[in-house]
Amino acid sequence: MSKHVTVVYGASELVVGPEGPTSVELIRDGALAAVDGTVVAVGSTGDVLSDYSVEDADVAIDATGQTVLPGFVDPHTHALFAGDRSDEFVAKLQGATYEEILADGGGILRTVDAVREASDEELVATLTEHLDVMLENGTTTVEIKSGYGLDTETELRMLAAIEQAGAQHTIDVVPTFMGAHAVPRGMDTEEYVEHVVSEQLPAVAEQGIATFCDVFCERGVFSAEQSRRILETGADLGMVPKIHADEFAAIGGTDVAADVGAASADHLLHTDEKGRTRLTEAGVTPVVLPGTAFGLGADYADARAFLDSGHEVALATDFNPNCFVRTMGFVATLASVGMRMTPEEVVRGCTSAAANALALSDGRGTLTPESPADAVVLDMPSIAHLPYRFDTNPVSTVLKSGVVAHE
Repeated sequence: MSKHVTVVYGASELVVGPEGPTSVELIRDGALAAVDGTVVAVGSTGDVLSDYSVEDADVAIDATGQTVLPGFVDPHTHALFAGDRSDEFVAKLQGATYEEILADGGGILRTVDAVREASDEELVATLTEHLDVMLENGTTTVEIKSGYGLDTETELRMLAAIEQAGAQHTIDVVPTFMGAHAVPRGMDTEEYVEHVVSEQLPAVAEQGIATFCDVFCERGVFSAEQSRRILETGADLGMVPKIHADEFAAIGGTDVAADVGAASADHLLHTDEKGRTRLTEAGVTPVVLPGTAFGLGADYADARAFLDSGHEVALATDFNPNCFVRTMGFVATLASVGMRMTPEEVVRGCTSAAANALALSDGRGTLTPESPADAVVLDMPSIAHLPYRFDTNPVSTVLKSGVVAHE
């Protein structure tokens, strides 16, 4: 049986993967070869082509003058939703805060109403459209949360829709259960926490779709102790913990993340030195979401504090009705301009660090031998141009498992 061979060659810069605490390994005039969807060689064009010729390859991409990166990994999205909240964007421009909109019945609860009314087919179709845009912009793996159901039936429907859309799409989809996203109308917080723990989580575990369990640990939503209870219950049922922490206030979410062994702690706009140290020592990957701060007109997370202490930082879109960004390229620009991250730090944040935030151990987020041949060819001469040029989509070609998924 013949093997499928893919060769990409002549790249001005090819990013292999992480190097040192926060930088990346770059090969100039770089090339890679993949066999049956797995990277088997990276190096200079001359070295790689001496073993894997262009003439014998099933797919051969001349990347002269271009940059080749691992496919983008987006480790935090709420990409499955229904309805439109553009009017809330206008309200924020007029001075309304996120918390005020939520307290007035908008925000998450408004999207919950729309998702409950949508059919399964509508949910899958809408999510598929979003995945198409993400793929065209270089994303090859994406995490998607439930959390717009806030009852057992709708949370299970959401997870089933996420699984179905992912099974039909080129992008690898990682499902996360987030029933603890807000408190539904008609329940107090303690009552709803009990509902999540005793009813939703066992049903989600039985369904067997969700990889992670996430919770919105925040002032006015779920306390640190309530978040701990939910995440520990989820872990006992086989779901890896993740947590929304310190977005509007530091109320102990980083301590919870460290104590429960979370794969990541996300947002971190108000994380102090103690919180950063706890995450670093516990091996929790910090995920910063500059699109959220940009959309809210808020201060950005202090990514530099993590990076300057030698800890990598993952980047994500946080795509949701309140943060309508589906492209990691735009996130790269925001990370550089808003948080002073260097191009190397940005690329790592969008690839290998993001894969770590999803506890992926198969080499995704890198182009090292034995990793999946998920790659994005950018029509630009260096990684510095990724955050520098933000007016157009720079993606020339996307490879998924060595096969051209978009060009």
